[in-house]
Amino acid sequence: QVQLVESGGGLVQAGGSLRLSCAASGFTLDYYAIGWFRQAPGKEREGVSCISSINVTYYSDSVKGRFTISRDSAKNTVYLQMNSLKPEDTATYVCATGPICDSSGRNHDYWGQGTQVTVSS
Repeated sequence: QVQLVESGGGLVQAGGSLRLSCAASGFTLDYYAIGWFRQAPGKEREGVSCISSINVTYYSDSVKGRFTISRDSAKNTVYLQMNSLKPEDTATYVCATGPICDSSGRNHDYWGQGTQVTVSS
């Protein structure tokens, strides 16, 4: 059974850091793209970052230079290191897998439940 489980969210002050984890089971992450998406109340879902099966990385303009996505094959886990956090980064962060990176999420087949990130000013 394919499953993605996010962890690492929490409450942090502006300027702080968090590292989100997306642990996979039921399949090998190495063969797929893994994307991070976020959604804040009243806003549309936003593709934040993605790492392809060949480890090409993508970032939205809003997080470029502050967030870093990486993959740990041994742990079958993808991480999102978030630095210099801003209040506008507050959202539920969800990871999703699929054959290719797609910031719209349409090509991501399996989704986790999400982890809440709250950045206070």
